[in-house]
Amino acid sequence: MMEPFSKFTSRVVPLANENVDTDQITPARFLKTTTKEGMAKALFYDWRYDERGNPKPDFILNKPEVKGARILLAGNNFGCGSSREHAPWALSDFGFRAVVSTSFADIFRNNCLKNALLPIVVDKIAHGKLFELCTANPKVELTVDLESQTLMPPDGTRIKFPIDSYSQKCLLEGMDDLGYLLRRLQSIAAYESSRPF
Repeated sequence: MMEPFSKFTSRVVPLANENVDTDQITPARFLKTTTKEGMAKALFYDWRYDERGNPKPDFILNKPEVKGARILLAGNNFGCGSSREHAPWALSDFGFRAVVSTSFADIFRNNCLKNALLPIVVDKIAHGKLFELCTANPKVELTVDLESQTLMPPDGTRIKFPIDSYSQKCLLEGMDDLGYLLRRLQSIAAYESSRPF
């Protein structure tokens, strides 16, 4: 079971880099782990830390004002590259519940949805306006409403985003694929018992 996805409002971490691949999100040397806990340390490791392991003060995730932010506003084509599930693990363990971009690599997008991290696709105009909003006011907050498939800035604008009904249902109810099947065991058993041998 996962934490059910509910409507929330949060500050935003703007990361304008484009074509960010999963090796930049979670470098390959951190892929030996099989647990999600502690993966936040690996998130953007080579960008966040110097060669001695000290935090780089100018990198956005190391700035105190972004602590607790649950929305990552990413550049175009976020999550390209290899299919490692560790990338959404690290983003989620850091505290993000949603990532906003104009596009995501399909495998990364699916891995996010399987790990209670919402990939929000917006058009280029809305994307640009969101970055402008964050530049004008670094403390700006956005509201994510999965049920209505809406992203809302403080001015009341409603930015619609797509999501398939199955993924939406799983996120809202806090269940993964296995949980979805387990909730339907009686229906599956009834169907199987009605089939001729």
